[in-house]
Amino acid sequence: MFLCFLMPNGHIISAVFILPFPQHLLLLHCIGSAVAMEFPSTFNQQAQPSLTVKALAMDISELYNIFKEHPVVTTDSRDCPNGSIFFALKGASFNGNAFAAKALEQGCSYAVIDEQQYAVANDTRYILTDNCLHTLQQLANYHRRALGTTVIGVTGTNGKTTTKELISAVLTEKYNVLYTQGNFNNDIGVPKTLLRLKSEHQIAVVEMGASHPGDIKTLVDIVEPDYGIITNVGMAHLQGFGSFEGVVRTKGELYDYLRTKHATIFIHNENPYLMGMSNGLALVKYGTNDADDLCADGQLEACAPYLTFKWRHGASQWHHIQTHLIGSYNIYNMLAAACIGLYFKVSMEQIDHALSHYVPTNNRSELETTPDNKLIIDAYNANPTSMNAALTNFKGMAVSHKMVILGDMKELGEVSQAEHQKVVDFLKDADFEHVWLVGSEFKKTDCDFRKFDNVEEVKAAIAENQPKGYYILIKGSNSTKLYLLKDLL
Repeated sequence: MFLCFLMPNGHIISAVFILPFPQHLLLLHCIGSAVAMEFPSTFNQQAQPSLTVKALAMDISELYNIFKEHPVVTTDSRDCPNGSIFFALKGASFNGNAFAAKALEQGCSYAVIDEQQYAVANDTRYILTDNCLHTLQQLANYHRRALGTTVIGVTGTNGKTTTKELISAVLTEKYNVLYTQGNFNNDIGVPKTLLRLKSEHQIAVVEMGASHPGDIKTLVDIVEPDYGIITNVGMAHLQGFGSFEGVVRTKGELYDYLRTKHATIFIHNENPYLMGMSNGLALVKYGTNDADDLCADGQLEACAPYLTFKWRHGASQWHHIQTHLIGSYNIYNMLAAACIGLYFKVSMEQIDHALSHYVPTNNRSELETTPDNKLIIDAYNANPTSMNAALTNFKGMAVSHKMVILGDMKELGEVSQAEHQKVVDFLKDADFEHVWLVGSEFKKTDCDFRKFDNVEEVKAAIAENQPKGYYILIKGSNSTKLYLLKDLL
């Protein structure tokens, strides 16, 4: 096909399409002078960088065909499995395009870039697109649709990672399950999770995080979940959300999507915020209030220090579970997993096995015994809701000699000082033997507790006078790096 374009400056541009992909090139010949030309397409392949071409046409299905032949993606030029596809993502302090050539040298078969100058002339391994992140997301969505795997979407202010892992542990008793690794729950981690889907996977459990309005909508449009669960809504990332109401609206974007599909959600029936925005959805409920319509009903038995609880389905006999989790609040995460397991026909005995054998390994609700102390490590994240839950649980634990080391709660915006003072006021009445506060926000609070600027000062204090014989709660936002303390205590 031959096309001619008369430009406003009088130049004539001719274009001709030749050859199937991977030699599917749109060659531009400029008569008179070189002229840049941009076509409204999403995916492009660069073959002649010497030409002033911003976009070359490639259909998503063609890119997907490449992916099927090379079904591993990477965004890190230091981790390039042989035959993989490198996506040149950008960040505040890096430009992945600059590492595309290195990725190809390290073993990648293709490099998806969005800046033409980084392509090498006549090297068809470079695929030029308008936006690498959007391309990654669209490829993930295409793959998810192509496989048609049943997908459960998980979000919430607190407990979503633990709940995701518990759900996956339960479902793995019966099914081949793909689930989010770690907390890869953002606009990069979610598509990378979906691109790990294989035809043999029967269910996918995908965690979705948010720190700004619209984040969940972006992710559900990629994931297109069939089922969903919001663990809870609380005060977190207020700097991004603007208010607690912003948190609720954003988490509710999962419900908004599922409502368009007349889908089923799994819901804690005692949470008024969740119940209040669940209209138009089929509800499968769990809780601890013995309601008649609960799929999974539970009751706390002990927390000294591990959580022990009992649960049942309907009027069946109680099943008693000794967990490896710290915190009475984890009963709701356990019941959520049991509820979803029951819905997908996992037996109660299989659910018991999964819940009782789950051991956390992610700095969340972990108990670690050292030669000197017993550490309750919850140092991955912190916000007012989770901090209150952790401190309330620790206060109620039937153990002696308690110490707390707390780090700042980040991203709280204008309410940060007030929320940190609330934590301090709670501590004043908690009767813990020692309280250490770490970070600039806690340093502003009105109290006589020992304060530190950063974790390095805490390390020095431990080296000078090692605490011994304590139960120590360690909790703070990940950026405070309190997780570095566990090997010293």
